[in-house]
Amino acid sequence: MTDPYVTLNKLAQELRPMSQGIEWFESLSAEEQSTTLRLLSQFCVQARATIEDGPESVRRAGLRATHTPAVLIARGRIDRQLGKIAGLIPHDERLKSFRLLIAVLAVADGRRRERFCSDGCSHEWHHLPVDALRGGSHQN
Repeated sequence: MTDPYVTLNKLAQELRPMSQGIEWFESLSAEEQSTTLRLLSQFCVQARATIEDGPESVRRAGLRATHTPAVLIARGRIDRQLGKIAGLIPHDERLKSFRLLIAVLAVADGRRRERFCSDGCSHEWHHLPVDALRGGSHQN
């Protein structure tokens, strides 16, 4: 997985298993992880994530409601909360943030696709190919 834009969208669209996404994310340096989380946060804002997306996203990410990213997603303006989630520093919080932000993107972009792209669209990220090896540790 080399292009983070493609990688993140494939994960959100479940065209790549989350286990591969976590493996990829954990292989990044702390600085690259922070950059990736900020990018994911921006994707969520662009997909028009709402505060109502929080509970479903927490469920999909497999987080408990008491985990820091899950607490943050439920409080206040979504764009600010996404930024706070992307800015969490401890490694275990970054991993939870990654899982949650992928889920937020999946929920928000899924809704956007249903409403605005169901009859086709020109968004490149909505036309990504399914990876040949979904279950293993295959990388591009």
